[in-house]
Amino acid sequence: MIVGVLALQGDVREHISALSDCGVGALEVRTLSELESVQALVIPGGESTTISKLARAFDLFDGIQQRIKAGMPVFGSCAGLILLADRVLDAIVGQESFGGLNVTARRNAFGRQVDSFESDIEFKGITGPKFRAIFIRAPWIEECSEGVEVLAQIDNHPVAVRSGNLLATSFHPELTRDNRIHRYFVETICNNALRVGV
Repeated sequence: MIVGVLALQGDVREHISALSDCGVGALEVRTLSELESVQALVIPGGESTTISKLARAFDLFDGIQQRIKAGMPVFGSCAGLILLADRVLDAIVGQESFGGLNVTARRNAFGRQVDSFESDIEFKGITGPKFRAIFIRAPWIEECSEGVEVLAQIDNHPVAVRSGNLLATSFHPELTRDNRIHRYFVETICNNALRVGV
């Protein structure tokens, strides 16, 4: 299995490293042909408006949307969560998301860069100690619709969710040495999708 990392802007190398540590092939995705060669995709943290504009400029936007609709496993962290959300609050005018995740996300919900923080959280689906989550200008999920499973919360705000083959976190697991969430994505979501032939 080859997992792509959308490599237009953001924490690309960190995701590549985490995926490699999980024993899967990892490929930077910048072109439509590279997108077509992967079985799953990670949308990294970064700046959501920049990533969406670059996806348009590189003729990737529609291809990513189509693959999401077709059931490709996708993991979005921070900006990636915003780009997977069907609805975005506090978005700039004209901001686009790939969609597919039936949630309402609020951009920069935890505050500005100076309000970044770390917190130990319980994450449903992984074992061992709490996960040390890094929040940087992070969104949260304002509202989840039917079919969306909440995997982690802070102050009653969902910060990690799953819906079918889509996984999203408002924090940055790629910035830690703890690869349990990447392993959850690979072993629980990607491998299941391969078994059922997505």
